[in-house]
Amino acid sequence: MAARTDALTARSGLSYRRKGAGTPLVLVHGYLGGAAQWQAEIDRFADRFDVIAPDLPGYAGSADLPPADRIARFGAAVVDLLDELGLGRITLLGHSMGGMIVQDMAATHPDRITQLILYGTGPLGLMPDRFEPLDTSRDRVRCDGVAQTIRRIGATWFREGTAAQGFGIVAQLGAQASEAAAIAGLDAMSHWDGRGALVRLTMPTLVLWGDGDKSYRWPQVELLWQGLPDAALAVIPGTAHAVHLEKPALFHAVLDDFLTPARP
Repeated sequence: MAARTDALTARSGLSYRRKGAGTPLVLVHGYLGGAAQWQAEIDRFADRFDVIAPDLPGYAGSADLPPADRIARFGAAVVDLLDELGLGRITLLGHSMGGMIVQDMAATHPDRITQLILYGTGPLGLMPDRFEPLDTSRDRVRCDGVAQTIRRIGATWFREGTAAQGFGIVAQLGAQASEAAAIAGLDAMSHWDGRGALVRLTMPTLVLWGDGDKSYRWPQVELLWQGLPDAALAVIPGTAHAVHLEKPALFHAVLDDFLTPARP
């Protein structure tokens, strides 16, 4: 496998980044995100994994593609990419809306997922107790535009708000989406409910959450953790919704612990 992290393009037009060799590790970003937010993880885990990070349809490098308005359609786009790359069994990580997408993928293709990482996410797309209802976010996108919306929403993803070190990449990636894509993502989450599928997700799973997350409050995370048959929980102190950008070393240590096979 060529060690490269520049933007690649699938036959479908989906943009993605890829680096390393070994077991495939697929990183799925969330709402108004992009593959570039995973660069530190791509570099950190490429020594033992074939790391693949797509730009979801309508976002970042895939902004020209028709946006998906259902979680299952996002998942189908990722599965199509994996099929094109000839990948069978994978380790799958999803953040935020990406966590909904990978839950849906795991329920639809359980035999392909060896390990699942559900990071800063929950089992219900409406996100009870989110910092604002999804309907409000939808109205604000139409009123304020995408660039202003990602700065406003993205600030809630960090303990330090717009002063956080990772805020710049979040704002840059989010601004690449069209208004149609931003609204379609909110529609996708609004219509998704994965609670009934949790008992079928029997693969080893890590639920990872920042204790100051304003998008997914503890009751949703607890429901996810308790509803999965084989789940471990990691709570990262002093972080919000973007743990991998706020405390990358700790985030990587937790992933390392989960991804390293137990010694006999």
